[in-house]
Amino acid sequence: MPKPWLTSLEVSTPQEGYELAVLMARVAVKMTQPSDDIRRKLRTVYEQDADSLIASSSVVATHFATVAAANNYWKESQC
Repeated sequence: MPKPWLTSLEVSTPQEGYELAVLMARVAVKMTQPSDDIRRKLRTVYEQDADSLIASSSVVATHFATVAAANNYWKESQC
């Protein structure tokens, strides 16, 4: 099991929440496929595939919804 990296879903702003969602998606890919070489090879395939890019956006959107909910949609913030 890798060293804990996600200690909280709490962030100050929606921008930070979105950045966390992207990071969560990237870490999930690295955990699913730990080989840098294989990920590099696969990247050349999916970077030109609209369906793959849309799917990755969907994953980030799901993570963002989770982060937003954990932050009570920033209702206490001035954002």
